[in-house]
Amino acid sequence: MAEEKVFKPCWSTPVRTEDTCMIPCTLCNGAVFKPGLNCEGFNYVRCTHCGLVQINPQPVKADVMQRYGDGSGKDYFSYELQNEAPFLQLQILAFQDSNFDALEKDLFRLSKEKNTEPPHILDIGCATGALLARLRGRGWRVTGVEISPSAEYAQKERGLDIKTVPLEENHFPSSHFDVIHASHLIEHLNDPRSFLNEVYRILKPDGRIFITTPNIAGFQARLFGSRWRSAIFDHLYLFSVRTLKEILAGSGFAAEGVYTWGGLGAGLAPSWLKKPADRLAKRLGLGDVVLIKAKKKEG
Repeated sequence: MAEEKVFKPCWSTPVRTEDTCMIPCTLCNGAVFKPGLNCEGFNYVRCTHCGLVQINPQPVKADVMQRYGDGSGKDYFSYELQNEAPFLQLQILAFQDSNFDALEKDLFRLSKEKNTEPPHILDIGCATGALLARLRGRGWRVTGVEISPSAEYAQKERGLDIKTVPLEENHFPSSHFDVIHASHLIEHLNDPRSFLNEVYRILKPDGRIFITTPNIAGFQARLFGSRWRSAIFDHLYLFSVRTLKEILAGSGFAAEGVYTWGGLGAGLAPSWLKKPADRLAKRLGLGDVVLIKAKKKEG
């Protein structure tokens, strides 16, 4: 049990039997796959054409949605609430790395010059709304999307505007948001391509997306393979920096910055080794997590 705690995250839907279907690769539409990671109770395959790692046959969308709305959803809310402060701190650090403050300054300057409303950010998979509450305090207009029970907490305790259905079902106006943030979300989705196409539609011209996901090309993933802490039942896709950039480009986005962090997980090494390993992984782009800041291209 102690070993399992080291290599796996604190919370994930227990492996269970669900309806599945074979689908084309979401990145390249390929239909030929080879074995990828052999995990406990489930497996990943790798597209032979583009290399995207995925669970395929894939659980159907209705079953995936149910994971976050039944008893497991309540467990997930407890996990999010208990870890709210460290998760928020990680998001703040990610924003610092990706120069979010400079973008924020420019957007507020433009809104003041044009005498328009403050910039508007959409946080998809916003959990308890901690990041949105912080940004609201800095003057942003804020909206969230969250399908788990965490949404009710964000609505009632923080008074936030949280939509409780998947992004595509909200029918937001076109060219509506200045910034869209999606942290540790895209790997959970049945159809990341459709999701990114909708993000493109609802972003304003020159709008930005900040998207964070585990990095299967990182040092930890290479070291631990199927025992990597992000190779879990809930993650339908495992992106690398390359495949994430490619799927963003295919939906009309130009990457402006790529940032990775995390060399060795907590408990895997003494601090004297972990700190330099983390710095080296970050410098080499081999961090355990990747954030890409991308701009909506026109035409």
